[in-house]
Parts: sequence; C-alpha cells; structure tokens
Amino acid sequence: MAINILFIVTNVDKYANSTLATGLWLSELTHIYDQGVQNGWTMTIASPKGGNVPLDPESLKPLILDKVSKKYIDDRVFMDALENSRAITDVMDTTFDAVYLAGGHATMYDFPDDENLQEIVRNHYESGRKVGAICHGVGGLLNVRLSNGEYLIAGREITGFDWFEETLARRKKYVPFNLEEAIKDRGAHLKKALIPMTSNVVVDGNLITGQNPFSSTAMAEVMASELKK
Repeated sequence: MAINILFIVTNVDKYANSTLATGLWLSELTHIYDQGVQNGWTMTIASPKGGNVPLDPESLKPLILDKVSKKYIDDRVFMDALENSRAITDVMDTTFDAVYLAGGHATMYDFPDDENLQEIVRNHYESGRKVGAICHGVGGLLNVRLSNGEYLIAGREITGFDWFEETLARRKKYVPFNLEEAIKDRGAHLKKALIPMTSNVVVDGNLITGQNPFSSTAMAEVMASELKK
C-alpha cells in the first residue's frame, strides 16, 4: 500500500526585530524526503501561507550541507515544490498516513499558533496516524490540544532543540521563546541526547520527535520504519 505523507515547512525568512536570515533547515526535510523517494511515497509539501519556502543559510554552509541535501538542491522537482508549497488550508480535508513538521528557527514564528496546523496534527494523531516533528519544528506541537482539551504532548516523552544547544547555535538572543522550557511547561517529558548536538529520536506511540539537525538521518529512518509497521 502506498504511503501518503504531508511535510509542513515554514514561510518565515527573518528573525523578528533583526535582519538575520532564517528559514527551513534543509537536512530536516531532505533526509525524510529521500526516504520517500526510495520507498515510493506520495509526498506533499505545505506551509502556513503556501508559496515560497526560504532556506536557512546556516543549513547550506559547506560543513553542514551533507550529500543528501546537496542532491536535492540540484533536484528541480524538489526545489519547485519548495518554491511553490501548498497552503495548509488547501490540504485540510486530505487524510495522510503521516504528518511531519520540519524544523528551522523560523518555525518558532509561524508554527505554534497556526490553528490549521493544530487541527491537522490533532486529527491525524487522534486517528492513530503518525505525527513527526524535528528540532524547532517540535514547537508546532506545543499548542495542539486533543478533543478532550488536554495538550497533545502532556505526559508524553518527546525531544526537541534544547536551551544549551541554542547557546551553542548562538541564537539565544534572537529566538522568540525557550523551546525546552515551553515543552516542559506543557507537561511533556523532554528526553535529551547525552551529548548536545548529537542524534536523538524519541518514539512514544504514534508520536515521533527528533532533537536537532544531527538527528535528520535517524529521524527519517525511524519514520520510515514506523510507517512500514
């Protein structure tokens, strides 16, 4: 049976009150997209507003840009999908086997309070379908409430970009909130890698989260494995 997956990405290209550029962290999408290509998934890329998806320039630096991401930067089909992403409102009535929130600091601005994103995540989660989020994309889960009014991540084991990693990334003074603190405030159990900026993926039922960009490969592999079950 063919897998149908929705990737949700950001439209934001700057930190608020700053000229510093941000956007989608490329590897957090390319690795799972590559799994989709290998496994014949049907894939849709959507964003809160639709249209162009900016790329975080930090994710394109030579020491960061890995082989998989390089391949897709030169893939016209992939880049066209990023330049012409679907609006979330266009896919509200479509049922997917999985919803995946890709990261990048930019998502801290347009993911947490997007009610359409919240509805998509809630509906898919409550129907037993897979919900994945990586790095700052985990911020898109913060305000999702279940039908009973409880926060989706309350009492769940998840991970996400922690505050010490924010220090290492030199972005503490730019980000709009402390993601680690926000996750804990929602009653979730944050599971960190023993060593910052190393791969860490946490699976709790049909909720799958990755800690940072260095989790991109493992996150893609775990999502693929879970979707095959």
